[in-house]
Amino acid sequence: MSAPLVIIGAGQAAAQAVTSLKAEGYGKPIIVIGDEPYLPYQRPPLSKAYLGGEMTEDRLELKAPAFYAEAGAEMRLSTRVARIFPVGKEVELSDGARLTYDALLIATGTRARALPVPGAELPGVFSIRSIDDVKHFRAAAQPGARLVIIGGGYIGLETAAKAKTLGLDVTVVEGAPRLLARVACTTISDFARLLHEGHGVTILTGTGVARILGTDGVTGVELADGRVLPADLVLSAVGAVPNGEIAADAGLVMENGIRVDEATRTSVPDIYAAGDVANFPSKLYGRRVRLESVQNAIDQAKAAAKAISGGAVAYDPVPWFWSDQYDVKLQIAGLLDGHDRTECEGDVAAGRFCVRYFAGDRLAAVASVNDPKSHMLARKSLATPPPIPVPG
Repeated sequence: MSAPLVIIGAGQAAAQAVTSLKAEGYGKPIIVIGDEPYLPYQRPPLSKAYLGGEMTEDRLELKAPAFYAEAGAEMRLSTRVARIFPVGKEVELSDGARLTYDALLIATGTRARALPVPGAELPGVFSIRSIDDVKHFRAAAQPGARLVIIGGGYIGLETAAKAKTLGLDVTVVEGAPRLLARVACTTISDFARLLHEGHGVTILTGTGVARILGTDGVTGVELADGRVLPADLVLSAVGAVPNGEIAADAGLVMENGIRVDEATRTSVPDIYAAGDVANFPSKLYGRRVRLESVQNAIDQAKAAAKAISGGAVAYDPVPWFWSDQYDVKLQIAGLLDGHDRTECEGDVAAGRFCVRYFAGDRLAAVASVNDPKSHMLARKSLATPPPIPVPG
């Protein structure tokens, strides 16, 4: 039997790669290795429907168990890859066993960024990146409990919305002067603040966290300005970092994740990368990009499957994202960093509007609030401009 394609990581990108390889007629064995005990599952609902109890665990699964066997994929769960040996085309598992590969796809995603303050290791401090994270958090999230969320980005705000429906007393602490400071303009930030305050969430911006208080468990959060917030549990939502350590140790070129070309190839022959961990060239934006989104995990995995199967690939997508908070759906098409002006259309007070971001005369991104039509039009518009050369 020929050596298999080995996929490291068992998330959205891995599931899509198996699906697309099957469609491409890929005939070699496939082994998917994941460190969680679960088959590939959806992650966006973790801070939304799954946390709120509207979605059961079985509905999180991307594919039924039988699908993987039918696609010729062996699923090795609760298993971790410790090292990659590119010269011998082998991977070493945490138990010391080795597997020879014909091709390797790294789809290891991201992990929660560590909260760099004293007390972050106390019982009662949580992050939400996995099914088990949500199970542990939900068990502690009893009605009336005082929750302090550190970080006013999408995960923090989505969790705040669901926590309110669970009956928690919620405070969001954001070090930047406004919510969503890195990913939205002031119009969206101000709308989000009013939305959450209208549902009873306390929002504190422009202050950092000095430490988390407690001995055997969380009792409070001390802010950088000396204020103390009583707390029964704390959620750290301060971003994510790519899981690229095994790639770096194997000598792959790294650049805010694993550097790949437009065909998802890394700097080492027969090794590919896709999803949140991969940094790829975008002609649409004239620079290299690493995206943490379902869209990218799916589309880049499709590109990787085609490349592994011998097809020609030029991956250069229009990025898009979404966030559900209460009855509000925020959809973003494109990348807004680097914009120099905005235009707003619609009724902000009524919660139905869009904001267009421009870099000079070029449309860079559109954020739509309860306005799906503007979102779909934006995705079409952003796909058509002339490409910008990517340096390097």
